Amino acid sequence: MTIIIHIDVMLAKRKMSVTELSERVGVTMANISILKNGKAKAIRLSTLEAICEVLECQPGDILEYRKDKDTLE
Repeated sequence: MTIIIHIDVMLAKRKMSVTELSERVGVTMANISILKNGKAKAIRLSTLEAICEVLECQPGDILEYRKDKDTLE
């Protein structure tokens, strides 16, 4: 299972920088970058809520589930 995070897409749509998002959400730029680059192992629901509020989007706009290709059906 793979969860893809599309924060970069939403930032581009909103013409917002990582710096501005981190300041408005109250999360470090390093943590936003970890999310943006798909390196995060977890995200707090309160952080997801704050990101969605700032970006004016739904969780499904920034999170995507992809089934592993190696997984048997």
